[in-house]
Amino acid sequence: MLSLTTRKDSSFETKTAHHSVRRTTRIALAAVAASALALTAAACSSSDGSKKDGNSSSSPSSSASGSGSSLQLPDLHGQKLEVAAVWTGPEQANFMRVLKEFDKRTGAKTSYVPTGDSQSTFLGTKIEGGAPPDVAFLAQNGVLHQFADKGWVKPLGSAAQAQLTQNFSPGWQKLGAWKGKQYGIYAKVSNKSLIWYNAKAFANAGATEPKTWADFLKTAETVFESGTPPVSIGGADGWTLTDWFENIYLSQAGPDMYDKLAAHTIKWTDPSVKTALTTLGQLLGNKDLIAGGTRGALAADFPKSVTQVFTGSTPAAMVYEGDFVSAFISGNTKAKVGTDAKVFPFPAVGTGKPPVVSGGDVAVAMKDSPGAQALLTFIGSTDAAKIWASGGGYLSPNKSLDFSAYPDDVQRNIAKALISSGDDFRFDMSDQAPAAFGGTKGQGEWKDLQDFLAKPSDVAGAQAKLEADAAKAYGS
Repeated sequence: MLSLTTRKDSSFETKTAHHSVRRTTRIALAAVAASALALTAAACSSSDGSKKDGNSSSSPSSSASGSGSSLQLPDLHGQKLEVAAVWTGPEQANFMRVLKEFDKRTGAKTSYVPTGDSQSTFLGTKIEGGAPPDVAFLAQNGVLHQFADKGWVKPLGSAAQAQLTQNFSPGWQKLGAWKGKQYGIYAKVSNKSLIWYNAKAFANAGATEPKTWADFLKTAETVFESGTPPVSIGGADGWTLTDWFENIYLSQAGPDMYDKLAAHTIKWTDPSVKTALTTLGQLLGNKDLIAGGTRGALAADFPKSVTQVFTGSTPAAMVYEGDFVSAFISGNTKAKVGTDAKVFPFPAVGTGKPPVVSGGDVAVAMKDSPGAQALLTFIGSTDAAKIWASGGGYLSPNKSLDFSAYPDDVQRNIAKALISSGDDFRFDMSDQAPAAFGGTKGQGEWKDLQDFLAKPSDVAGAQAKLEADAAKAYGS
């Protein structure tokens, strides 16, 4: 059963500074997917230009998809398209391969612009300046709703809708819709309940993959005693800290309480939040368990948190984040995923079940043009997903994509876990929140949890800050 909790962002700000740090969103999957992820751990130990929807063409470019179907795209010679998304580094390079193939098939010329962390600010400024990108990948579901209410995104044309209907389950379709209209395609998602580790560091310490939070802390201590920094944390990017909190809260408090906190029908001063922050503080408050200590964690951004586990003379042992970590491992280190770099599920907390958290970027048209609709049609196809998947560091909810498209067993099994979860998932709380609270660098939840990282003993103070910022952003 699909259960979503969404809220319109009523506090859109257009004057926040732009940033370039990688931003991903989260979707919290219910416990049914946890068993599938456990298997993962085991496996890894349109037309001629006059049709706005690009639905038909007198001279189409066509290509047989991986499923044997024929994808029809219009002739777009002479047309330029701009695409905006949060991706940088290896993720951007992988996506550029998709755009290159689109250009080859249609004759279009596409360019890419990274939005930075404050995506709604970046795009809002371009829109208000009369120069929106043709297509954008929005990193927050709340921003999709906000932009749709403002008329800043355009409904899918019939060709793009056909690809969406054919290749995506109803739950993923619903996530890209708002007030009865289909606006977006969740073409790139992530499983964000994974802890990656340096296999050599574990072997040297005699450590094994933990299944519970208590065992995770014991494993970290064992690694520390072997002379290796246990856990690498990218605290310079506040979104990584929200992910830590969400995994703990979902497992410990359960899905119902998770939904209530996401909707702000309970306050951040609730005892369940105190319990989760106290649990997180068991890690953050022990400087021996954090690579570089508190200061090092606050100075490390997400990419550094990954590379310092797999490079250097004394690499750290573990780093938490999603399946996209593999792209940073492969692109920025010499470690091989599946041998040097291995992964286990985020451990169960207390008496709860192992959490499964995922994220996604939704592709939307910001211009009412044949080119924008044609690109969305391609993005929704198995053809595009196959190209994207082959580069690694990518996970697709496209149920028509053959798992053989993924480059290794680690990523194949992560993908199988996602697809097998079906529609039993919940959208992440920080991505349902107003951007001022859940999605802006330097303020709201991101900043409050960075302050908590700096002083994890002050649970009450962190709760008070979180609630004050949430109440202001939600207007309640």
